[in-house]
Amino acid sequence: MKNKFLSLLFAVAICLPALAQGLADHPWAGKKVGFIGDSITDPRNKAASKKYWAVLAEQLGLTPWVYAVSGRQWDDVPRQTAQLLEEHGQDVDAIIIFMGTNDYNNAVPLGRWYDERMEETEYGHRYTRRPEARMRRVPAMDPETFRGRINIAMDSLKRAYPEKQIVLLTPIHRGGFYANDTNWQCTEEYQNRCGEYLQAYVDAVKEAGDVWAVPVIDLSALSGLYPMADSMAGYFNNADTDRLHPNNRGHLRMGTTLIYQLSTLPCTWE
Repeated sequence: MKNKFLSLLFAVAICLPALAQGLADHPWAGKKVGFIGDSITDPRNKAASKKYWAVLAEQLGLTPWVYAVSGRQWDDVPRQTAQLLEEHGQDVDAIIIFMGTNDYNNAVPLGRWYDERMEETEYGHRYTRRPEARMRRVPAMDPETFRGRINIAMDSLKRAYPEKQIVLLTPIHRGGFYANDTNWQCTEEYQNRCGEYLQAYVDAVKEAGDVWAVPVIDLSALSGLYPMADSMAGYFNNADTDRLHPNNRGHLRMGTTLIYQLSTLPCTWE
């Protein structure tokens, strides 16, 4: 038994410096990152005292600038972006957006990514350039739809921060939230009032990665957080009344997942 204990201590002594060096070499180590989101990110939400971004700050030494506000939806991303720009200008390395669960809860229609119309353009290939009528698509900027809100938000982000890394996080699985009779939110097992399941909003955020050329981290799948299972209630604020908001254990799980996922992405290109 003594020899096994000594062997374990020796292994830990070898691994800890390597782990520390690995985190020091992480592409996001020591960077300045803006966080845009809702209650799961909001530092004022009391479900967890150490949010996922605090885990990143602790483990990677990054500086988190957090602008998330409880209850907000994708239509609030431009406002949060403007606040980040006003307070820090271009002195930020990357922006992470974690939104969408409240759009589902508020039954925001999914909408479409593009509007199409026939327009005249010019084209030349193996012959002299000449005008042609072709169908053209442009991003649909409808603030009353989920995809339209994402388009508006991403347009504002790309204009404000054309040289910065922008990463989207999908909503995580959603358990019930029962604050009172006027704030009683169903689990994701139910369609919202416009007939959509949460998964449709998760899929739309994934689609946004292709539409706007930004990386997407699928926290819905990768975090492992599944509040519909009673066995996982210990990762959320309250097993009976709040399986929407992760507690410290849940945020640690999300933060640790992000550390690994972000290691595959550049934070800057310098």
